[in-house]
Amino acid sequence: MTTPEQAQRWVQRLHPYTERLNKKPELVVEGTLARMVGLTLEAVGCRAAIGSRCTIEAKSGRIIEAEVVGFAGTRLFLMPTTEVHGLEPDCRVIPTNNHSMAKVGFGLLGRILDGSGNPIDGKGPLKTDAFISLNGSPINPLTRKPIRESLDVGIRAINSILCVGRGQRLGLFAGTGVGKSILLGMMTKFTKADIVVVGLIGERGREVNEFVQKTLGEEGLKRTVLVVTPADSPPLMRVHGALMSTSIAEYFRNQGKDVLLLMDSLTRFAQAHREIALAIDEPPATKGYPPSVFAKLPHLVERAGNADHGGGSITAFYTVLAEGDDNNDPIADAARGVLDGHIVLSRALAESGHYPAIDIEASVSRVMPDIIKGEHMQLARELRRLYSLYQQNRDLISVGAYQPGSDARIDRAIEKNPAIVQFLQQDMDEAVDISRSIDELKRLLMS
Repeated sequence: MTTPEQAQRWVQRLHPYTERLNKKPELVVEGTLARMVGLTLEAVGCRAAIGSRCTIEAKSGRIIEAEVVGFAGTRLFLMPTTEVHGLEPDCRVIPTNNHSMAKVGFGLLGRILDGSGNPIDGKGPLKTDAFISLNGSPINPLTRKPIRESLDVGIRAINSILCVGRGQRLGLFAGTGVGKSILLGMMTKFTKADIVVVGLIGERGREVNEFVQKTLGEEGLKRTVLVVTPADSPPLMRVHGALMSTSIAEYFRNQGKDVLLLMDSLTRFAQAHREIALAIDEPPATKGYPPSVFAKLPHLVERAGNADHGGGSITAFYTVLAEGDDNNDPIADAARGVLDGHIVLSRALAESGHYPAIDIEASVSRVMPDIIKGEHMQLARELRRLYSLYQQNRDLISVGAYQPGSDARIDRAIEKNPAIVQFLQQDMDEAVDISRSIDELKRLLMS
């Protein structure tokens, strides 16, 4: 015979199941497409949360996916993820209550994905282990592992003068056509990292095949995941491409791997957010950028970096397009404030045939004092001093107004300048590791 105590225990055990059976199913209320203005679709008659997906059934039978990006009263603002040809008024809008997720797993290595995480390389379906949110989870800043190790990126000028720390986040600031994509490609091949995640966001479509064939090659692709959302993709897909790249990098970091994340470009990500925000009537603030854009930048960048103690790392490089070569552009200015350093590429250097066109006077690595000390730091400062001294007196030297012997420091800067210029240049197929970079720097300044 069952005692009251045993019966009570059985009731407690069965409670989760009986609660699930008694729970009323959620009703999916369909709506209709009321209006389309620019990039925005407006739906009425249905309810859905921000970030959730809806499907729109065109009269032709075509199914179009869209994401909820805002609401006003009973109206939902939707942003499509694909082309919207064929839509008409009063099309059915069906909330799915699904949110955008990233497929992750080691089966992604060597694959090329679009902004939705679908393969576009013709190599068959993906082999993934899990789904994770595109928005990630913040890490407590007090539990993050500090940046104390240097990372070899294979670029002499960076390894010696602008040392990169494992887990650092840097911006690559440049105008158009000064070699930032080539520099990213060199880092992809030469950096000492377990896994490389590359996000090509809003760039030219022709660059994708060139990047895979010329830059990565078969060997480089084996340890790389490439996420591609070209300039002709809808703005929502360009945003998702950046979030997808970061989510994939976070997954590998959580597996204890050292990840190199290269995103080209942070500016295109901001511009895509601007298109979405303006389409739902958010007022512009600075040069046409709404305030929400400047809130999204740190949210994206802060997801990179070191994990908790004992975990892996994400060392991230974000290219920032300086429109009109203006490094005080709102996005460039905001990016400098949230990144751990910036590398500036100079158009004047590029036009003179100096590659990589790194302006070492305008560039800085904020974690460099924490990862190198002693002789290396003194040598880096001495090279900067000589280079800057020559540039300050360049006009006088060029026209012959400077008399040798007038200033011993300038005399040494003139003597060392040809060797310094040669030291800062590097062929795109040549890798120079950290130890060799330091040895060459020492020979340059000690001779």
